[in-house]
Amino acid sequence: MVTPSEPYAARLDIDYPEQLDRFTTFFRLIWIIPIGIILSLLTATGNETVAETGEQIERTGLGISGGLAIATMLMIVFRMRYPRWWFDFARELTRFGARVAAYFFLLTDQYPSTVDEQSVHLEIDYPNVEQDLNRWLPLVKWLLAIPHYIVLAVLGVIAVFVWIIAWFAILFSGRYPRALFDYTVGVGRWALRVEAYVSLLVTDQYPPFSLK
Repeated sequence: MVTPSEPYAARLDIDYPEQLDRFTTFFRLIWIIPIGIILSLLTATGNETVAETGEQIERTGLGISGGLAIATMLMIVFRMRYPRWWFDFARELTRFGARVAAYFFLLTDQYPSTVDEQSVHLEIDYPNVEQDLNRWLPLVKWLLAIPHYIVLAVLGVIAVFVWIIAWFAILFSGRYPRALFDYTVGVGRWALRVEAYVSLLVTDQYPPFSLK
């Protein structure tokens, strides 16, 4: 059992920028397209329907991240193992996604790197499977996390309005209002903890309902 004084297994912090570029902010939705395509190829699910002799054939893909989550769940359930190289890949992919999200939500002017940490500091602890994880809990974590999905959906809608307000604020002042910045980072932090619990499967500690 993790005590409240101990940090959660997944943590996110983003350096607050004192000044942001108005030009790149104005065209952010265009600048992000190339790196967004790369991220979507790694994470997005896909459906393809092919017509063959008058029949409709549907093919569904989970993407690398979805397939990795299922593979990790099966490894924990049947073997009680979490291969370190799977974890390392999932962590780096999560870090890359966080950098892209930070750039999209105007939290940084640094174009997302596929390697460097930049201003987005994301840490995920590698679990000791036999000591820290319950073998059967991965099968129901998605169900237990439904309250978080509902709250995050509401917080996400608010984050969109915050993004719009911040966009105008940066264009006029070159600064991201600190309260709005902290809120957006907090939503990302909350979403990361839920991801660590449900799909990354690095902890059995139920995510706290908190932006901090």
